[in-house]
Amino acid sequence: MIGFVTLMQALGLAYAAGFNLYATVAVTGFAVRFGWVHDVPTTVQAFANMGVIAVAVALYLIEFVATLIPGVAAAWETLHSFIRPPAAAALAAATAWHADPLVVLIAALLGGGLAVTTHTTKLGLRYAIDASPEPVTNGIANTAELALVAAVATAIWQHPVITLVVALAVLAGMIVAVRLIWRALRQVFTGRWMPARGLMQAPRTTEERESTRVTRAREFDDD
Repeated sequence: MIGFVTLMQALGLAYAAGFNLYATVAVTGFAVRFGWVHDVPTTVQAFANMGVIAVAVALYLIEFVATLIPGVAAAWETLHSFIRPPAAAALAAATAWHADPLVVLIAALLGGGLAVTTHTTKLGLRYAIDASPEPVTNGIANTAELALVAAVATAIWQHPVITLVVALAVLAGMIVAVRLIWRALRQVFTGRWMPARGLMQAPRTTEERESTRVTRAREFDDD
């Protein structure tokens, strides 16, 4: 039972790190340092060191500002495809380090896979948001992301199973939302989405070709 709970906690931190590694480390460090969470593994207690917290907060602030800039945000998230998943796997292994070696291995494997899923979902959402040339949408996304990461990184220690189940449900909802957003954007880019009655229409290029053919046919009949 202890091994199962430890595994859930490790996966919870990996889940959060897939969204934002620096926020996960910073929030966990603050939570341990100020006693918001208890009975955390000794490997996680190291996050409470002020040096670790300072570095994590500094990196998070850099990321927050960078992701407010359209274009830079997508580039930043793409770069972190090589950082977050392996770091999340290491974080999951560190969380389960005091457990059975088999649990540590499973935590690393599942944690890395879960982080790939959360990061990829966030990446798809960022690409969609980046199509809007203003920082407001990115700022709202950053705030919502921080709230999700903070909730998971703190609640996972008191209610690991419930927290992970709810987090996975949120992830599933995000995946569906990303698919719908990209489908809508594809309709816009192909000219099928029109701000008029009916909204979903055939491509304007097709309509123009058909109208041209009808006009030419009428001219031929007149002759």
